[in-house]
Amino acid sequence: MDAAERVGREAERHGCPSVEVLSMDAFDADCLPLELIVIFVVSTTGQGDVPDSMKEFWKFLLRRNLSHQWLHELHYAVFGLGDSGYQKYNFTAKKLDKRLLDLGATPIIEKGLGDDQHRSGYEGALDPWLSSLWSALSRTFPTIISSNSDSYDSQGGILDQPKFEVTFHGMDNMQSSVSFMKDYETNEKVVEKARLMSSARYSHEDSRPHHFLKMIANQRLTQVDYTERDVQPKSVDKRLNDMVVPVKLRTFVALTMDIASASPRRYFFEVMSFFATAEHEKERLQYFASAEGRDDLYQYNQKERRSVLEVLKDFPSVQLPFEWLVQLVPPLKMRAFSISSSPLAHPNQVHITVSIVSWMTPYKRKRSGLCSTWLAGLDPHSSAAVNIPAWVRQGLLPPPPPSLPLILVGPGTGCAPFHAFVEERAVQSLKRPKAQVLFFFGCRNEDKDFQYKDFWFSHAQNQGVLSTDHGGGFFVAFSRDQPHKIYVQHKIKEESARIWRLLNQGAAIYIAGSSTKMPADVTSAIEEIISEEAGISKESAVMWLRRLEKAGRFYIEAWS
Repeated sequence: MDAAERVGREAERHGCPSVEVLSMDAFDADCLPLELIVIFVVSTTGQGDVPDSMKEFWKFLLRRNLSHQWLHELHYAVFGLGDSGYQKYNFTAKKLDKRLLDLGATPIIEKGLGDDQHRSGYEGALDPWLSSLWSALSRTFPTIISSNSDSYDSQGGILDQPKFEVTFHGMDNMQSSVSFMKDYETNEKVVEKARLMSSARYSHEDSRPHHFLKMIANQRLTQVDYTERDVQPKSVDKRLNDMVVPVKLRTFVALTMDIASASPRRYFFEVMSFFATAEHEKERLQYFASAEGRDDLYQYNQKERRSVLEVLKDFPSVQLPFEWLVQLVPPLKMRAFSISSSPLAHPNQVHITVSIVSWMTPYKRKRSGLCSTWLAGLDPHSSAAVNIPAWVRQGLLPPPPPSLPLILVGPGTGCAPFHAFVEERAVQSLKRPKAQVLFFFGCRNEDKDFQYKDFWFSHAQNQGVLSTDHGGGFFVAFSRDQPHKIYVQHKIKEESARIWRLLNQGAAIYIAGSSTKMPADVTSAIEEIISEEAGISKESAVMWLRRLEKAGRFYIEAWS
């Protein structure tokens, strides 16, 4: 919501008399024709999918009974939040813009496409886009948007009012009310209360954990930092809606505010400037908040990945009221992991494969991933066991039926879901014949980061799921073990004939892993195989693979 909140703030500063910032699931799409001006800020998930909060809104817009003049009085603008490392970059923004045009709406300006790969993040595109937006609106609606208002005057600006009010209560009289509850029930209620009070605007579904997980194993897989965690879910069924459960200040911060890893946005520095008592700090903060200081702010903040705590430490004269911290500190986001175990092989357990994130900034400051480092440090045998709140979502890789031949590509931690697939097939094969499975894995070095090495080799022999006896195969690319780099796409090209034969037998392709170049390179390699083996043009091969995707036989799950 950061970008949308900024659009709302700037609209108010330009004199717009009525501004509402809403999540799409809080807006009735049936009322869209009644609006005069709407600015859409949308992200893209998965393979060009709309985010969950937009699904019902988008489904409504796709109704066939909506005429081409349904939105003839609406003026709109679309800004997309995307990452050009993904194949379907800003796909949601592009298709929303097209659909609004189809329904007769009038664009105020050309759609804007924010890119996380830009050195300033999405703000690199948002800044000039907003400038164009206010100029266009002031010309078209001069009575609504003032043409002579600057979005922010860093020297003489007026501080907005915080959007949250914080009331502090004593704990003495509330402690006994929760003492009789089981630990996980108490934890569930505390997590829900804290998240519902957060600025992140979690839905009720997202506020309450689906499960609490008890860790039973925490194993290092390789010399490089990958670990596998086995956890048992405790379902939370009892609802305690009438129980008043206190949330301590420390607990609220720990559960909802990312103070230790996320970098604050530019507005954070703007607000800080109003509370700085040291003149040199005030001047520096005002400069960071200005358009002229954007590049220097990037060098100081985003490039070094400074956390909120570090920024506050660098400006000691600033004493931000807690109301502002609640509003401005980036919310603690859920971390998504693929389940790497089969429920048939491990009933009542969930295994996840986690890369322990650690890197050095340009100024040699060590950084560590918040969630992965925390998970790695948990001791399942400790008396102080931790109940891990978890939300289970349907992923982008649907479990394949036992009879479906598979072509799996999962370098790095992209192997996690396919570890589950192979486990599942191994159990299923005890009762029915095996379908063929080809698995392509990749890592840098065989000796350092070959995840699940023994597992893959055990299933690649002795009648295993990946054994050649059953038409299967396991292929691994070590990119750094020889002078020239070898990646999974090179191994895929070496197996062109087998892959084409399997595709003609109805096989499905699953790809998982880093979103940078791998999905595009692997997809290109498969298109080349189709083109060469079928004797068709590259353009026809692209269409062939697109039809495979529409038929539910080509899936990609990638992450940055």
